[in-house]
Amino acid sequence: MTAATHSPLFPQVPDSADAVLEGLDPEQREVATALHGPVCVLAGAGTGKTRAITHRIAYGVRAGILQPSSVLAVTFTNRAAGEMRGRLRQLGAHGVQARTFHSAALRQLQYFWPKAIGGSMPRLVDRKIQLVADAAAACRIRLDRGELRDVTAEIEWSKVTQTVPADYPLAAVKAGREAPRDPAEIAHLYSVYEDLKRDRAVIDFEDVLLLTVAILQDRHDIAEQVRSQYQHFVVDEYQDVSPLQQRLLELWLGDRDSLCVVGDASQTIYSFTGATPDHLLDFRTRHPGATVVKLVRDYRSTPQVVHLANCLLAQAHGRAADHRLELVSQREPGPEPVYTEYADESAEAEGAARRIRELIDAGVPAAEIAILFRTNAQSETYEQALADVGVPYQLRGAERFFDRPEVRKAGIALRGAARFGGNDSLLDDAVTLPSQVRAVLSGEGWTSEPPAGSGAVRERWESLAALVNLAQDFAAARPDATLSDLVTELDERASAQHAPTVQGVTLASLHSAKGLEWDVVFLVGVAEGMMPITYAKTEEQIEEERRLLYVGVTRARERLHVSWALARSPGGRPVRRPSHFLDGLRPGSTTTVGRSAAGVAGAAGRVERGFVSGSPAAPRRAQRSPARCRVCGRTLTDAGEMKLMRCEDCPSDMDEGLYERLREWRAEQAGRSGQPAFCVFTDKTLMAIAETVPEDDGELARIPGVGVRKLNRYGADVLAICAGQEVGGDGEAN
Repeated sequence: MTAATHSPLFPQVPDSADAVLEGLDPEQREVATALHGPVCVLAGAGTGKTRAITHRIAYGVRAGILQPSSVLAVTFTNRAAGEMRGRLRQLGAHGVQARTFHSAALRQLQYFWPKAIGGSMPRLVDRKIQLVADAAAACRIRLDRGELRDVTAEIEWSKVTQTVPADYPLAAVKAGREAPRDPAEIAHLYSVYEDLKRDRAVIDFEDVLLLTVAILQDRHDIAEQVRSQYQHFVVDEYQDVSPLQQRLLELWLGDRDSLCVVGDASQTIYSFTGATPDHLLDFRTRHPGATVVKLVRDYRSTPQVVHLANCLLAQAHGRAADHRLELVSQREPGPEPVYTEYADESAEAEGAARRIRELIDAGVPAAEIAILFRTNAQSETYEQALADVGVPYQLRGAERFFDRPEVRKAGIALRGAARFGGNDSLLDDAVTLPSQVRAVLSGEGWTSEPPAGSGAVRERWESLAALVNLAQDFAAARPDATLSDLVTELDERASAQHAPTVQGVTLASLHSAKGLEWDVVFLVGVAEGMMPITYAKTEEQIEEERRLLYVGVTRARERLHVSWALARSPGGRPVRRPSHFLDGLRPGSTTTVGRSAAGVAGAAGRVERGFVSGSPAAPRRAQRSPARCRVCGRTLTDAGEMKLMRCEDCPSDMDEGLYERLREWRAEQAGRSGQPAFCVFTDKTLMAIAETVPEDDGELARIPGVGVRKLNRYGADVLAICAGQEVGGDGEAN
């Protein structure tokens, strides 16, 4: 059995301790047999670290060196802890505790509270945001929902870095944090928040760690009881440990050194939560006699993907970069990474969706494909693009676009304006549909310019801006549309996205993709301002953005597609450029930053240009550029106008009867296939068909929204309907 991280686990429990070691490579075997003293495992992406540490625990248990009940393995997510427990059971290591830091601390806190404090333990609140809101009200500070979330994040950061309210302003400055409010104001709010918790006899998530630390520090008898229970510790993802978690680990250990830590400084991407790789990088300083094992054999990715990942880190700066691991792929060669430049973000999403459709048609399972982006606000464009080509998808680590609180609230506001808009002063000067939407959403926090900085405020604005853009496209496609029509359109889209969950292409932010892997990965939006994100200013912040891209690259097993757009909207100025992280890596570029050009020389790949006119292999959309109005001949730049192939103000000669027949046919097709109606054809495309009334495949193919797949599948029906023929339930013209 190869030591691939995605290989099946042993089908049967190994019959001996030696059998546990079978299938491990030399370095993994070194980890598994190093059972005494401190051990530090530096494990690169895809090198089988979970396999190594679970076999280490299992070997120790099966060999009689470790007692199962004396081992505590800690990690950072319930998913990872559950996976570890499952692997240990299959290796015959029953009785080993595998938990998150918080889960382990909460269990101890509940057990020792009556003895250490007396009485019942305070209630643990699931979400602290309401308490923060109450504290803000007590301070007479008005916070919108975005600010509330950002202030809550500052309180969480303060607690995991063991910063008390009075010290917050100075600590925030030293840490380079961009506070969402005046630091003194946040410090006061933080103090009142702590008072409110005491008054209401509740504790929050961070208190679980703080209180456990306090009890273990103050009650030596309890600390000794814990240490007599747990005598051997394993910590996964050690680069993500916060100062508070490190303090808890030290108290669990006492003066012992039976500790194994596993991590990779090049995958430190959560510093905004208080995580720091310093504990990993300083491990040998704190434990001079530690055994150090480096895992660099990459069983996940092809040599081409691994080469790109290595070259990406070769340009890095800083302490983590000084300790980077040079991965060596153990896989057979695969295709080179593909780099694609698009004219705008819509074209980028459509291009990715089209390629994914081709991959699925060629036999690649949808569940083995992922689209990874920098911010959750980017998901909606890709959700729509995948729906348009009939590809199922699932969101990970983010709410579906129409499930987001700000989007739901905006929908309620738009629905109310549609019903009672005549009495709403906000709409007095709003004549067009887009201006009405902008007016309504301005009351929800939308502004013409994006807010500075990051966090919830920016994400909330991005969601509202997506609705504004959608309204502009909708109005361009249907010049006579009302606010009620837009609300109906939004409801139809939301309903389609609430369809039963299916196994499909994964849409995920780069942060939520950590620890996962797919055969095919599309890294999208890799442009300056998004990667690195615009608010990453310091070298430390920019280097973390590079590590985030590295995590994205190393999620791919076989195929990697990297893309960027030159403009945000169709027809927009092409002012963007590819991320400088790609300089010297993508063909045709030169190294402008980093250690040396030699460090990245020979980075392979190929460049493809999507939707760029003049290219022999350009998609059909590019071949129509520049688009001109078929009525007056003016060049079209608006996305909605280009869909309809005419100016918004030019008269429409749409055959209303044909349009209704096409809608009825579309509803039948959608019902038969079990997919949303707009996955067959969007309203805009049906309108364009009803206006042009195509007579053959060539004319139909020139209409935006009619790709090769849809032409082959629906073309005969559409042309028959346009010719006035009846189309039977079996799709045959009568």
